Parts: sequence; structure tokens; C-alpha cells
Amino acid sequence: MKDDLLSNPANVSFKDLVSLCNHYFGEPRIRGSHFIFKTPWKGDPRINLQKSGKMAKPYQLRDVKKAIEKLEAQHGK
Repeated sequence: MKDDLLSNPANVSFKDLVSLCNHYFGEPRIRGSHFIFKTPWKGDPRINLQKSGKMAKPYQLRDVKKAIEKLEAQHGK
């Protein structure tokens, strides 16, 4: 699922991106239209997704991809 979503950033729904983040980072804290995911490190890359329509924004996908790569590197995957 991760590779399919992150390899085609133009066609990823916001709902699918939130599901992917739930898998890696747990349930978000929701503040208005912001979905904020806790990461095991301080600073960037942060996961703060703002819903604005049905599709995820390309910059959101880049941030999520960086965070997942960092997480996997820390856990030796």
C-alpha cells in the first residue's frame, strides 16, 4: 500500500493518506481540519495533514514519505 500511494502523488486521496499515517504513526490528534500525527522524534519531518478537498496535496505526500523513511531507517527495515 505504501509504495503504491507514495509512487503516484498526483492521485492519492486524503483518506488513503490518513490511513497510511494511522498505520505507521497511530491515531492523529485532530484540530479543526488538521490531522496531527505523533512521531518518535522531535522536529521535522512532522506529520500535519490539512484536509482541503478529497485529494492529498503533493507536499503532504513528500512529508509523509520522508517520515516513513526516517522511521524505517531507525528500526532497521
